[in-house]
Amino acid sequence: MVFDMEADTGRIGIGIACGMAAGALWGLVFIAPELAREFTPLQLAAGRYLAYGLVAALLLAPRWAAVTQGLGRAEWWALTWLSLLGNSLYFVLLASAVQRGGVAMTSLVIGFLPVTVTIVGSRDHGAVPLGRLAPSLLLSVLGISCIGWQAIAAPGAGSRIDGLIGLACAFGALASWTTFAVHNSRWLARAGHVSTTDWNLLTGVVTGAQALLLVIPAMLIGARSHEAAEWLRFGAVVSGIAIAASILGNALWNRMSRLLPLTLVGQMILFETLFALLYGFLWEKRWPTGLEVAAMAMVTASVVLCISAHRPRGDPAPAAA
Repeated sequence: MVFDMEADTGRIGIGIACGMAAGALWGLVFIAPELAREFTPLQLAAGRYLAYGLVAALLLAPRWAAVTQGLGRAEWWALTWLSLLGNSLYFVLLASAVQRGGVAMTSLVIGFLPVTVTIVGSRDHGAVPLGRLAPSLLLSVLGISCIGWQAIAAPGAGSRIDGLIGLACAFGALASWTTFAVHNSRWLARAGHVSTTDWNLLTGVVTGAQALLLVIPAMLIGARSHEAAEWLRFGAVVSGIAIAASILGNALWNRMSRLLPLTLVGQMILFETLFALLYGFLWEKRWPTGLEVAAMAMVTASVVLCISAHRPRGDPAPAAA
């Protein structure tokens, strides 16, 4: 048997690059509410996923019959609930958590995604044991805690009940996306006849159909009248996020999911946090605080340690004759 360590290293390198690029694109989602402050999170969610579904449908239309030929009831059902968990339900819970409990608290809770996904992934056959991942996970928890510490310690603007509801929504979003990340990775491995790009586009079509159900409540709950210029900016923001984050970002994430083990996939989510922080600093035109610098250093070290834990140990075995 031949052990090709160079091939494994190259595969992991490409997967990490895809994960970084996906995080860079996903981080843009955090400034979308600032670019369209006149609109509610529910309106932004409905607009984003309607645009995502429309673009995905247009890209798939010429090849629809060929792409869907091998899909059965199980695959369509998986796409339906994966779209719900990873997009529709997740974003609604996330937006509700931000409105009730604030951005900092929500970021802290959602920031534990790498930890939860890695812990779940450690149960997969052949996965790196949790003992080898412990230093990486510890730094991840410390880094994410630093990110949200200042705002968590500050008193919130809403009532205590609002805070508790927001916290519950944040943990609901955490559970929703953890479940999505784990099962999406497994379905990508199971549905090997569907390319990662087509799987993402099919997810977009299903998510777009689900977004139709959000339109009516989005137009009724907390909505107000808007000028034509505001609607044009809204359309540009949701369309841009749909293409950058949902189409390109998700495609890169799916490609990464087929190249990396699930325990390492979980750590790649940290790049979204890093890029979101970077975009936030640029938007606010300020330098990060000392606590924020420490958090970013810990998060980066966590990823490096996790990558190191996935490297083959020992000398390569000699090639079989």
